[in-house]
Amino acid sequence: MEEKRGKASRDYEDDIEYLISAGIALEVRAISNPTFPLISSAKKILLKLYLNDVGLLSYILFRTNVTAIKDDQLGVNLGAVYETVVATELQAHGHSLFYYDNKQKGEVDFLVDDYDSLSVLPIEVKSGKDYSTHRSLDRFIANSDYKIKYALVLSNEGASNMEYNTKYLPIYYIMFL
Repeated sequence: MEEKRGKASRDYEDDIEYLISAGIALEVRAISNPTFPLISSAKKILLKLYLNDVGLLSYILFRTNVTAIKDDQLGVNLGAVYETVVATELQAHGHSLFYYDNKQKGEVDFLVDDYDSLSVLPIEVKSGKDYSTHRSLDRFIANSDYKIKYALVLSNEGASNMEYNTKYLPIYYIMFL
């Protein structure tokens, strides 16, 4: 086992680049000051990686017992699976992957360019019953500098609705974005 004490992200750049270029992982780059188009704001070197295969991730987490996913069991944290689903769908539909990272204001799971309104669309993914609680997203939307038209919250809740400037949709709606 490798000693990780004293290691920095630059020590893993080649490994990370291999995983991304081989299509094993999806790179989601951090943005702290989101403006349209997002690529112009991507200055941070911070990133998240998602496994580019929801089936493999599900097997790693649950082996052959998919009851937690199939029956949507409340006691099991499906956050990693849901976020991976969203990342792979966004990538499949041609979106560059970004997320919001700000030490004072929090983190928003995904940001995509909204070409219709020439603004940024924040997307929060929720796997639990408290899908309407999202402090970081609320702070993000409230920042008038970001000029956010609306946000999406994707969850395992079956119904869709709109509250203020936040659209709540079932997780599978990501395929229509």
